[in-house]
Amino acid sequence: MYGVILAGGTGERFWPLSRRQNPKQFLPLFGQRTMLQLTMDKIKGLLEPANVYVVTDEVYRDLVKDQLPELPVENIICEPCGRDTAAAVGLAVEHVIRRDPQGVMVVLPADHYVADVEEFRRVLKAGGEVAQEGEWVLTIGIRPSRPETGYGYIQQGKQAGERQGTAIFRAVAFNEKPDQNKAMEYLSSGDYLWNSGMFIWRVDLIRKLITRFLPELDEGLVRIADSIGNEEEQRVTTEVYQNLDSISVDYGIMEKCDGVLVIPATFGWDDIGSWTALGRYRKPDQQGNVLETRGVFLDTQDCLVYAPHRIVATLGVKDLLIVDNRDSLLICQKGRDQEIRKVVETLRQAGYNEVL
Repeated sequence: MYGVILAGGTGERFWPLSRRQNPKQFLPLFGQRTMLQLTMDKIKGLLEPANVYVVTDEVYRDLVKDQLPELPVENIICEPCGRDTAAAVGLAVEHVIRRDPQGVMVVLPADHYVADVEEFRRVLKAGGEVAQEGEWVLTIGIRPSRPETGYGYIQQGKQAGERQGTAIFRAVAFNEKPDQNKAMEYLSSGDYLWNSGMFIWRVDLIRKLITRFLPELDEGLVRIADSIGNEEEQRVTTEVYQNLDSISVDYGIMEKCDGVLVIPATFGWDDIGSWTALGRYRKPDQQGNVLETRGVFLDTQDCLVYAPHRIVATLGVKDLLIVDNRDSLLICQKGRDQEIRKVVETLRQAGYNEVL
């Protein structure tokens, strides 16, 4: 089994703490270890570092080397630019398949929180056993605990089997992020799971599916594969990536493929994709405020204030995110934190690149 950690995102919804040069996967949001390091920790008991690859942006190569010194340098796979998860996965497949043409690949985002690591490893083992047969691609679904509108959903079908004491089901459909009413329907039906973005498959199978469903990516990967390990690799990879469309694995392959299984997991998962999500793992005060700062908070309820370098005073406010990063300040309604990307884009258009 081989692990592939996707660590190339810019974490714009975590602005102003997450920046282009140091995005959230490289930040210590839970204790002293960064999100990337915690992801590596989760699979250390299952995989040797030599069998783990990190796919990241070229600008983050040194960050990955510094934070994961146990990882072989040649296992850091650098993209010249972001082209979403299908390209990142395809690039990793070309590296793994050279070592093991029928190896099983586990794909993990670098910025997810997992509470029960032992259960997490057990689920990966179960999925790996099924994937080894070479007939199925698997994804991990999360039992929803709330009507979340920030995640995609997977409709769970009939049970297809069981491994390691874990039930495995057919995946009927993948659904995009719903509105509040649809999310309530999904929650009450009991047939829908959050789409975690974690996948398990045999590399030869996923490579065939790329050829079938993403012919342009397939053509580019053939060119890249021929150049891996020689002096032309960087030039060829850059040329290929410049002409690729941005497309996710979910949309490009999983939604089109019949042989998809889903493992419903209960290991305590969260996609720490926003400040509100991070606030769920901080202890609030009696007024529901999550405070990572010093100051006074009068008539203040259900706010998240992150300002470790500044004294903050609030009066008569409710349901706000207040995030200070010395050179920039975000004030946002908590219910709109999924829109922080719009703020980042508007700042970019206005020329405030020094805070991005």
